[in-house]
Amino acid sequence: MMNNIAASVASTVMTGVAAVFCTLLAATAAAADIAPDVLAKNTTQEVLAIIKADKDIQGGNPKKIHELVDAKVLPHFDFAHMTLLAVGKNWSRATPEQRQSLTAEFRTLLVRTYSTSLTAYKNQVIEFKPLSMQPGDTDVKVKTEVIQPGGKPIPLDYRMEKKPEGWKVYDVVVDGVSLVTNYRNSFANEIRQSGIDGLIKTLADKNQRAMDGSAAPAKK
Repeated sequence: MMNNIAASVASTVMTGVAAVFCTLLAATAAAADIAPDVLAKNTTQEVLAIIKADKDIQGGNPKKIHELVDAKVLPHFDFAHMTLLAVGKNWSRATPEQRQSLTAEFRTLLVRTYSTSLTAYKNQVIEFKPLSMQPGDTDVKVKTEVIQPGGKPIPLDYRMEKKPEGWKVYDVVVDGVSLVTNYRNSFANEIRQSGIDGLIKTLADKNQRAMDGSAAPAKK
């Protein structure tokens, strides 16, 4: 059960967001000491080039899209932190097993959102803003704008935390709206009604429906 704001954000701005989000995260452990904005700029062109050159991805090929996400995105998300933010105060009530299940299902939900939106990339221009960062900072905001032909620029901020293995993204703020914490109200409502296990089931059912839909043959 996702709230309307989250759905609206995903439908209106994820056209350019997912491509940028993927590029921001595409790095190896060897790049652990690279500044987050430099990491973003260095990797953006690589992933955008893959999208532009791969007709299968542009055409919505699920296998190709998931391969790209697996290779360039997943190692650089802090899904546990993202899930904690989305679940909020109810996180402390969850058992270790429930936390593991919540993280796995929320991870799947986000990954499918990004994967689906990759096919909507239409040559938007990504402009990176100067990074405000002090020596020793371990939590920063990388600011960008998505420039769309004929449209208003969309502010897009990435919250990143320094880990021993490098910088990890734990939230995306689209035009002032946190993509992760925006789920908090709907998650809290579900927990009030059905408990933490009820939220896990809701997410699992949603993910299963999405999986079934992507596996179904296209209608002629």
